[in-house]
Amino acid sequence: MSQPRQIVPGATYMITRRVVRRHFLFRPDAAINQLLIYILAVSARRYGIQVHALCAMSTHLHLVVTDVQGVLPRFLQFFHRIVALGTKVLRKWEGPVWDHEATSVVRLLTRAAVVEKIAYVLANPVTAGLVRHAREWPGVKVEVGEIGRGVLHAARPSVYLDPKNPQWSEKITLPLALPPAIEQDRAEGFREQVVAELERQEAQAHAEIARRDLRFSGPERASHVSPYERARSFGALRERNPTFAVGREQGGAWRSAASAVQAFRASYRVALERWRVGVRSALFPAGTWWMRTFHGVSVNAVVLAL
Repeated sequence: MSQPRQIVPGATYMITRRVVRRHFLFRPDAAINQLLIYILAVSARRYGIQVHALCAMSTHLHLVVTDVQGVLPRFLQFFHRIVALGTKVLRKWEGPVWDHEATSVVRLLTRAAVVEKIAYVLANPVTAGLVRHAREWPGVKVEVGEIGRGVLHAARPSVYLDPKNPQWSEKITLPLALPPAIEQDRAEGFREQVVAELERQEAQAHAEIARRDLRFSGPERASHVSPYERARSFGALRERNPTFAVGREQGGAWRSAASAVQAFRASYRVALERWRVGVRSALFPAGTWWMRTFHGVSVNAVVLAL
């Protein structure tokens, strides 16, 4: 049984979902870019999700978002389902689109974590040896300067989505919001921090590519690889599935967050055991989502802050 996850309004997350068997189904081309932006924009608007950063790699997707209303599972279910169905039609693909592993959802608890994870998301094509600089990636991505002031645009894709259904508007926009912890008058300083961290991560990637005597593939090659091929490089299995991040050299914040996670899980287990033996008045900790949504359990109004 998986561990319960605390879902609270206003939390910021880095989200990663991988393609089945590392196929290049999201190979960057105009059609898949349009599909991903459009569905993300519709999904974000439907569930009140603020999007801060994203990068669509050929084999996986990265997002950094804020769940304003505390409905992240609903958003992910809808977004991933429509992306999969649209991709199956676009690529003429039979079978599942997504890997069997659960979506990675990492809550970002500090400004340092937000800076580092946004840079990590944007640097992904460089770290993978595909392009020398993040700005060269031809797939769906965000430029640092767009965070908090940019808007992505997409017309409705011609595949899968019924133009007669009013939920699929002809055109849609996706504003790129500032993370809620960043005040508007300090936005430029925040973007400068992300740029510095992105440059640091790019430099690390360049050094690693040089150490291995490899070359960057380049955007042209990445755009023309067959979507039915698979990544040949070794992909290590995820030994850990972290639930939160605080950034480098944030030991005190990490210990506080770990204690809060343990307290939430312990309180949840006690309430669940009481509920299972018929005590329907069992009080679950704030942030309980599944049991509240599908069984209507009572939930404490006091949040155990991470």
